[in-house]
Amino acid sequence: MFGVSGVSEAGSAAGHCSGTSLAAAPAARAAAQPVTVWLAGDSTMADPSSRCPVGWGSQFDALFNSDVTVKNQAVSGRSIQTWLYESNVTNTKGSDGECLLRSNAYSSRWQAMLNSTTGMKPGDYLFIQFGINDTNSACPRHVGRPRYQQLMTMMAQAALDRGAHPVLLTSVAAITCSGSTATKNRAFVPQTFAAGSATGAPVVDLDALSVSLYNSLRFCPNNGDYGSGPLGDFFCNDHTHFEAYGAQRIARLVADDVRHKNLPLALYLR
Repeated sequence: MFGVSGVSEAGSAAGHCSGTSLAAAPAARAAAQPVTVWLAGDSTMADPSSRCPVGWGSQFDALFNSDVTVKNQAVSGRSIQTWLYESNVTNTKGSDGECLLRSNAYSSRWQAMLNSTTGMKPGDYLFIQFGINDTNSACPRHVGRPRYQQLMTMMAQAALDRGAHPVLLTSVAAITCSGSTATKNRAFVPQTFAAGSATGAPVVDLDALSVSLYNSLRFCPNNGDYGSGPLGDFFCNDHTHFEAYGAQRIARLVADDVRHKNLPLALYLR
């Protein structure tokens, strides 16, 4: 777990014992300890299958040194529940309003992450970002707020149980304008922070960070033309998915917040 300052307690002790700066000892260890960063999410994070959309996760690896390997397991169109259980999520809602599962068997991608030999290992990171498809009112993608919090907490705890570090993210924002101001528009933000509080996992508020970026780039107001100009350079032909340039900017937002929070992973950033 991270200490109060964002560095490990072991790292703090090493810095005091050696007489070197607090950053120097962890930095030396970082060079000798390769780390895998696992990504779990939806299309806004996923590797591209065509020119557009490009998920920000596909641009994340380039921001780190060679000691980091990013394994992007984000999949387009998935809610947190369909990512975890895939086709075992049915089209039928139960009495609690949640989509029924025909089986509790995990998807192959989550099973691979949980594998004790080839999956998450001590010192790795797991970045979790869902919430866009989960707002669908129909099953199988629908996920209610209590269920969302439960599943995100479970994923974070599974990483902790393996000695890995979970990092939770709110959904990256789409473009919605109130006059000349871009506004927040994503659900499950309180549930993401609650899952972070329950597990001690840091939360990257990507909804807020992306809206701040859109305002700095003056994306509002706009005429809805995503085919040209700054808006077209950033987004695909919609208000949600990214061109390569947009994905790079969002990936940088995440990396900058990792550094701002002083997480040990920041030592690997270029």
